[in-house]
Amino acid sequence: MQRFTLPRDLYHGKGALEALKSLEGKRAIICVGGGSMKRFGFLDRAESYLKEAGMEVKIFEGIEPDPSVDTVMRGAAVMEEFQPDWIVAIGGGSPIDAAKAMWIKYEYPQSTFEDMCKVFGIPKLRQKAHFCAVSSTSGTATEVTAFSIITDYEKGIKYPIADFEITPDVAIVDPELAETMPKKLVAHTGMDALTHAVEAYVSTANCDYTDPLAIHAIEMIQKHLIKSYQEDMESRDAMHNAQCLAGMAFSNALLGIVHSMAHKTGAAFADYGAHIIHGAANAMYLPKVIAFNAKDPEAKKRYGVIVDYMGLGGANDDEKVAKLIEYVRGMNDELNIPHCIKNYGPDSYSTEQGFVPEEVFLERLPEIAKNAIADACTGSNPRQPSQEEMEKLLKCCYYDTEVDF
Repeated sequence: MQRFTLPRDLYHGKGALEALKSLEGKRAIICVGGGSMKRFGFLDRAESYLKEAGMEVKIFEGIEPDPSVDTVMRGAAVMEEFQPDWIVAIGGGSPIDAAKAMWIKYEYPQSTFEDMCKVFGIPKLRQKAHFCAVSSTSGTATEVTAFSIITDYEKGIKYPIADFEITPDVAIVDPELAETMPKKLVAHTGMDALTHAVEAYVSTANCDYTDPLAIHAIEMIQKHLIKSYQEDMESRDAMHNAQCLAGMAFSNALLGIVHSMAHKTGAAFADYGAHIIHGAANAMYLPKVIAFNAKDPEAKKRYGVIVDYMGLGGANDDEKVAKLIEYVRGMNDELNIPHCIKNYGPDSYSTEQGFVPEEVFLERLPEIAKNAIADACTGSNPRQPSQEEMEKLLKCCYYDTEVDF
């Protein structure tokens, strides 16, 4: 038996933010990140709509990119004091992910971060509050998913929290918010969305309910991502829907080792000056993982189906896999994303020598590989890597060498 879970309500299209007026409750807390939602007026509008709905409103702001365990605990403490019956998270993946984890701690004050990380082991939520997610970026789709990514900076590891309990009750997908994204964010979130859709389609948990969502998301991303990056706002609006469809697919079909590797490398070299931004990591690793997974006959066949829908050509599945890898690498070039960790600079742009020194990468490689294998996303990957294979794959992602194993 499989399960397919989405938010109870999804409001989409321009002006959808106004749906906040329809929420019923006494107190709402708004969780938000940096200044962009305030700067563009969306935070004020959200607060106004909630007050119009008759609620007392508190704002918890300043949630950082790659939210930390400490931020989660601070936010949960504020919730415990304020006692909201609605948690409204607005912004990119970071504030929404952080608010999901705060929600768990708010409902179960005795729970530890380790408790939250037990895959599909969270107790029933909604005893104190319901959850509304308002997305402002076109990639993570956390507004419709059963996932949250929280960083333990002491360990230098990103941990996925995975449970259908944290799927929001209400999702608002208003493209007006996404139109404010800077170009670099368009690129990274767009490649994150493409990775979601591709990994969901070849996942061992794929099904008839997730496949159409994944395929249509891929078709839309192929048509609109580059144009969105080039400031075409019709395509920017379309990408906001595409990433949400990809999220619906992967929340139910799960993901694979592109995400496992991105989670475990993202903060692993923070002491050397930068994070590997999640969407950029996915973009770099996806071609390598496609080559690795294509050694599995069923995965190869499903990559071939993706290529057929994309119209990329190829006389057989081997040729189609090569076409897909070539296409993804070409997108990375157009979006100014490097092909490997070695060339990944501190501001995510390609440079001759990136911020991760070779000797540091090799020293930390065994531990990163071990953690990636243990990541929640690895179990649904079509090919299960050994420690040796994961280390070799990560080396290919560092040096941009061919995957031939």
